Amino acid sequence: MDRRHFILLLNLLGLVPHLALASEKKEKGGEGEGGKTKEPAGTYIPVGLITASILRSNGRRAILAVETGIDAPDPALHAKADKLTPRLKAAYVQSVQTYAMSMSLTTVPDADFISRELQKQTDQIMGARGVRLLLGSIILN
Repeated sequence: MDRRHFILLLNLLGLVPHLALASEKKEKGGEGEGGKTKEPAGTYIPVGLITASILRSNGRRAILAVETGIDAPDPALHAKADKLTPRLKAAYVQSVQTYAMSMSLTTVPDADFISRELQKQTDQIMGARGVRLLLGSIILN
């Protein structure tokens, strides 16, 4: 598969949860009476696709892609997490890039390690426990 096609595919996969969420809001009316927004219907917040570029020792490049989201069942934490999504995504990118640089040529991505590291970032940025990190897929190409 051509690298450009793969990157396009990853970008499209990253947009799918956002498009689904937008269509769900549109179907439900988006805003309530008086211009106030409705309470969130679910507890899931899509963070998106986190990618890290890897330069192999043989000169070839690889991409590590991790699909992420967060689950915030508490309405107060859900509102805070929704506002802090850009900071969460930036922290996730930094953690995944650091992990990707330490990978060797023959290793498979360790989902448990990635999950633990990203959960630490989530707890640190949120300032409280109660928000869970959800991993959708981990792809190394």
